[in-house]
Amino acid sequence: MTVPETDAWGDASIGRVAAPLREQVIEMMRSAILGFQLRPGQRLIERELIERFGVSRTTVREAIRDLAAEGLITVIPQKGAIVSMPSHDEAADLYDIRAHLESLAVQRFVARATDEEVDRLQQAVDELSEQTRRDPADTQKLLEAKDHFYEALITGAGSAVLRQVLVSLQARVRILRATSLGAEGRADEAAREIRAIMSAVERRDADEASRLSILHIQNAAKTALRELPEDGAE
Repeated sequence: MTVPETDAWGDASIGRVAAPLREQVIEMMRSAILGFQLRPGQRLIERELIERFGVSRTTVREAIRDLAAEGLITVIPQKGAIVSMPSHDEAADLYDIRAHLESLAVQRFVARATDEEVDRLQQAVDELSEQTRRDPADTQKLLEAKDHFYEALITGAGSAVLRQVLVSLQARVRILRATSLGAEGRADEAAREIRAIMSAVERRDADEASRLSILHIQNAAKTALRELPEDGAE
């Protein structure tokens, strides 16, 4: 796959605002990675980043270090930094962990969410269904709609610790989610699975909602992993 160079990800000028420059650089790079302006496997050249942001080499290196700690960037010795792309085995592990954590989030949501939070979750499900009906090929819009679903879910789960872990995990699996949703027919299947989860949530059936959540992620994993080469394969 041909990936664009760093000059293809739009205006990335740094404003002189209250946030430290390092945090501004981190946020802009994170947004570019999660929005696929910076593509998986793309090299990040220090000189180009320094010129783009108008910051010091130290600031750029600190930003790369922090994003590497988040799993969004991989630093390869003697070669430099690239945008991370999970291996087949890493992807399988990420999906397994995601299934357990999101099923826990669903259980917590059923137990703790107010009626208003259930309504907000339903609105997010409706948004996803409408986007799937309108344009199932627009993966970026589908990801945004699913982000709204997960935000409503995590908020209703009422756990700051669970939020922190899941937000970090969602960032790492975003490329895998895009791979899965981009497969033919998967967007419609995913929307149906989400609606089934929502139905169980409305009944306050935590066990069923949790089971359906795990099934949804297992199905997404099967689709995404088919697109990734086995570790060690050509």
